[in-house]
Amino acid sequence: MDGFNSDFADVVVPPRPPLPGAEEQKQQQEATAEELPDSASDMAREPEPEPEPQPEPEPEPQPEPEPELEPEPEPEISPELETRALVAEPDLVVADLTPDVDASPDSTGPVDALVVRGVTKLFGATRAADDVNLTVPAGTFYGLVGPNGAGKTTTLSIISGLLGADKGSVEVCGVDARKHARAAKRMIGVLPDRLRTFDRLTGRQLLYYCGVLRGLSPAVVEKRTADLARAFDLSEALTRPVSDYSAGMTKKVMLAGAMIHSPRLLILDEPFESVDPVSSAVILEILGTYVEHGGTVILSSHGMDLVERVCSRVAVLVSGRVLAEGTVDDVRGESTLEERFLELAGGASDLEGLEWLHTFSG
Repeated sequence: MDGFNSDFADVVVPPRPPLPGAEEQKQQQEATAEELPDSASDMAREPEPEPEPQPEPEPEPQPEPEPELEPEPEPEISPELETRALVAEPDLVVADLTPDVDASPDSTGPVDALVVRGVTKLFGATRAADDVNLTVPAGTFYGLVGPNGAGKTTTLSIISGLLGADKGSVEVCGVDARKHARAAKRMIGVLPDRLRTFDRLTGRQLLYYCGVLRGLSPAVVEKRTADLARAFDLSEALTRPVSDYSAGMTKKVMLAGAMIHSPRLLILDEPFESVDPVSSAVILEILGTYVEHGGTVILSSHGMDLVERVCSRVAVLVSGRVLAEGTVDDVRGESTLEERFLELAGGASDLEGLEWLHTFSG
């Protein structure tokens, strides 16, 4: 045994560490808590007390809404006033439904259909109408002839109210066309030059438009449309757009529109231009019957033979001036109307220098 003990005599046994006291355990727990993750740390912490709810503010009192006013009922518009509303200006060619009290002629005897006194119209330095004087008795076929640029269209536009004159006066059936424009235009039917119309409408729509603007009721317009279409041989074309019409058909439907309100005076600017002989014959027959029953027609034309054949009176217009006016017999004298016209208009041309035209080269 002594030998065994001597072998282990040099071994040193370390002393056992002392058990931690209460203070050391507390420090060790705090260190361990610091090493825990956030979630565990949060779990280890005591929950914070919830804040006390704040009282909600009392809502401010809203103002009482004002009572809504009921809209006043719109006054009913009578058909008469509704038609008048189409008239934007008193000088438009639109029929008025109430007569002008001061528009009746002063004289009780026979009244001329048209009287033009001293009408003058200037475009810059050009006198398109120069002191024009015309008298057209009621129930006559009156022709206005002249070369191109003579002022025929300008004169007819002034008579119909489409153009204002610089000087002069126009009376329609004794009514001053400037003082009582609506009353005068109500007695006029106009066929303008250049076929200015609403050609996207059908023939029926165009005639309806013309009739309603003249103050006619829809029933009367339908009846007169059918009558005029039958007379002008347009019944089958009424459903087609006017843009699809030939030149002759367009002239006929526009003439029908000018006649639909039964005017006393028809103003026609080149009514037979580009019109075939058949359509011309139809138009002439209708116009002849119209004149026989008291209507008056004033037309411009380049066809001297036609004017000489159908007109009872004629005026020759050159450079805006009336060079001759009266019955056809008085104006032409011993010559034909064309010869007299060429004499007044200076129609002789100078052929000198055109000899080369007779060489027929090539």
